[in-house]
Amino acid sequence: MDSFDLEPRYSSGELPGKCIKCLAEQELDSCLRELLRGEDSEELQQRFEMLLTFLKSPESQRLRDVAERCLSEGRKVKLRLHFADGKPKYELKVD
Repeated sequence: MDSFDLEPRYSSGELPGKCIKCLAEQELDSCLRELLRGEDSEELQQRFEMLLTFLKSPESQRLRDVAERCLSEGRKVKLRLHFADGKPKYELKVD
């Protein structure tokens, strides 16, 4: 698995948004359901591991704070999760 993105959105009157933590937890639950159904691929296991590591990491709170601030300013935010040198890495991209 190369990488994948989480794209949080700020809630408005018309559209419900989700923060990075909520998106990561939702994606983690989805991976877990697939693993429990027997869909056991290396890519799925890596995705699950990246999400779990992200949610447990102290860096996740800092990234969530920055993302929320940028979203409140009307900017687009994307969090890219990937492995580098065998370790999970997180990049926050703001437009």
